[in-house]
Amino acid sequence: MRSVANTGQAEAWNGWEGELWAKNSSRYDGMLDDFNAPLFAAAKIVETHQVLDVGCGTGHTTRLAAELAARAVGVDISAPMLARARADATGIPNIEFVQGDAQVHPFPAAGFDVAISRGGVMFFADPVAGFANIRRSLRPGGRLAFITPTAPNPEGDYARATAALAAFLRGPSPAARGMMSLVAPDRIREVLTEAGFGDITIDRTEATETLGANAADAAEFVCSLGPVQFNLQDIPKSTVDHIRDEVRAGFEPHETPQGVQVRGTVWLVRATS
Repeated sequence: MRSVANTGQAEAWNGWEGELWAKNSSRYDGMLDDFNAPLFAAAKIVETHQVLDVGCGTGHTTRLAAELAARAVGVDISAPMLARARADATGIPNIEFVQGDAQVHPFPAAGFDVAISRGGVMFFADPVAGFANIRRSLRPGGRLAFITPTAPNPEGDYARATAALAAFLRGPSPAARGMMSLVAPDRIREVLTEAGFGDITIDRTEATETLGANAADAAEFVCSLGPVQFNLQDIPKSTVDHIRDEVRAGFEPHETPQGVQVRGTVWLVRATS
């Protein structure tokens, strides 16, 4: 990477959390794939477009963009995740992955028609600077479409099923710091406006998150998530085993023939440069 502003994120995503995500990319995609349809509907990608995928991770959304566009470029700060992305994109001629800090990376000015992100734009140390850099990469009138978390809902499916974890989740893991930076619509609008975007729309969007083949599998997966591991690392194994059992029981009502499924919500954001 030529330059890095988000040094903490670079360290975290190039460490054990980035490696964890890269090794389990299909599981993480299972959590998020139901949001792809609304994200791509908002992006309105056509076959002539040059597309930038910000915080592309292991590249699933970049590959989807490449199916629709003339060219898709994924940028991420994590070397382990990009290694997985490149391996999974072998043989796709119109795709490229770049390791970079999107807040400061020297993208070609007006080089893209559309910028997308599936949960990769919350981590900027300076969000206005980060989005301004993305805007500079878009042609005039170019489109930005991304999803970002809503505020945690204590009455939601996931929160109820994993209630046994709540008392132990005292803070974000290194890679998760900043994840909640754009949960308020007013803040999203403020940041994008200061970054030079217009025509901003923000819609609450609900979709299904698939967490495992069955309740036991989902409980194991959730307890292996980076932020959860980080908070449970000093907890006695017997306590962790008990928590996992309670989470398994919490997921049992959500077992379906397609696996454990819960409803989740995000903000779907659209803007133009």
